Order: sequence, then C-alpha cells, then structure tokens
Amino acid sequence: MQKDRPDNIVYSEDKGYHANIMPYSTNVGAPVIKIDDLVSWKSRGISTVNKEFENKFNDLKTQYQNLMDEYQWNELVYNARFSFEPVIGEIYHLYVGDDGINFLSLISPQEWNKEHIGTFKLNSDKKWIVLNKKDNVFQ
Repeated sequence: MQKDRPDNIVYSEDKGYHANIMPYSTNVGAPVIKIDDLVSWKSRGISTVNKEFENKFNDLKTQYQNLMDEYQWNELVYNARFSFEPVIGEIYHLYVGDDGINFLSLISPQEWNKEHIGTFKLNSDKKWIVLNKKDNVFQ
C-alpha cells in the first residue's frame, strides 16, 4: 500500500492538514528541536544552593559559638566575688583567689602577682566585654 502524501506533509485522518496549528515547526528546513538538559541544570542548582546553605549554617554556627563564649564569660564574671558596684565603661580584672574563688578587681595584672583570668569592660547593657583573656579557661 502506497501513501498519496509525502512524509513531510502533516496530515491525520481526524484533523486533516493541520501544520498551521502545530506548536512547533513541521518543515524539513525548520530548526532542530532540542530538549534542554535539565539534569545538569538541576545538579548545578542543587550544588549552588547546598553551598549557600552550608555557608549560612557555618555563619550561624560561628555566631552561636561566639554567643556561648560571651555567655560563659559573663556568667564567670557575674559569679565572681566583688564588694563594689561596677561602673559602666570601667575596666576590671578577674583573678583566681587564694581560696579558689574568682574575684573582680580594679588592680591590673602588672601591679599584682595573682593568677589573672581576664580583663573585662562593662557596657551599658550590663554585659561584660572581654578585652583580654587567659586561654583554655572553659576546656
């Protein structure tokens, strides 16, 4: 059985000649229809997004660690023994006492022969800012 129409003619029994309503070109000289490679696009997108999430996670982890350090230092200073009301903006020094209890003083480590833990400044939020510290205090 032989067809009456050539292969490059768009024809169907129910629609007839319908090349003009097709969403793509049906001419032999028309550009080639290429399907986009979505797998590589998705993998590049996933890789980019994962790097962004990892960076954000590392930033949050660093912020959390800094916050915990601030909390530990503030707890250490507030639990220390001192018999005066600290003034905002003044510099104070934290020492280990002879009895093993930490105490806060205005005397600098250069003027005194005591075990120095750190130097702090009280800010307006009543938070102790670490100016100088002894390493490995919390380990």
